[in-house]
Amino acid sequence: MSIDSNLTSLINGLSGHISFIDSLMVAVTHWGLPLMILCVVPLWWLRLNRCEMRYLAVSSALTFISGLLINQFVLLFISRARPYTEGLTHLLIEPSTDPSFPSDHATGAVAIAVTFFFHGRNKMGALFSLGALLVMFSRVYVGTHYVTDVLGGLVTASIAGLFVRRFHYRESFLNRCLTRIL
Repeated sequence: MSIDSNLTSLINGLSGHISFIDSLMVAVTHWGLPLMILCVVPLWWLRLNRCEMRYLAVSSALTFISGLLINQFVLLFISRARPYTEGLTHLLIEPSTDPSFPSDHATGAVAIAVTFFFHGRNKMGALFSLGALLVMFSRVYVGTHYVTDVLGGLVTASIAGLFVRRFHYRESFLNRCLTRIL
């Protein structure tokens, strides 16, 4: 068995013993990413540093979308089965029909975190990173992903974050148009 399979089995093996923790991990896997998004959305209406906050909100959205587009590109070359279809994990949530690698949940959560780090907002980046780590852990815990699937999501989100940081800047035409909405 590979290190990936061993780590995946180890993390997923923690499930099924304490129903409260199982319920918590299922909640995190379903609601962690939407809650992270809901924490970014109010930045749009903050009065303090309005231009900067809107720029961060737009950058987060662009990083999120870019990361998911990178994932779609990766799927053209890699179609990995889910660990539960291989008999490696037991599933605590409904099965998914799409390929396992890379994890879209991990990509989305990490995309938000790296945006704040890449723009020098380290405290917010650290808070979002905790959320991203919880989401990533929960995806393996509930049995729907391998460890390398969530690490793949981390990589695609980081690449997307670097791309957005390099090509999307506050004075750009796109940012000026988008941040004038509402």
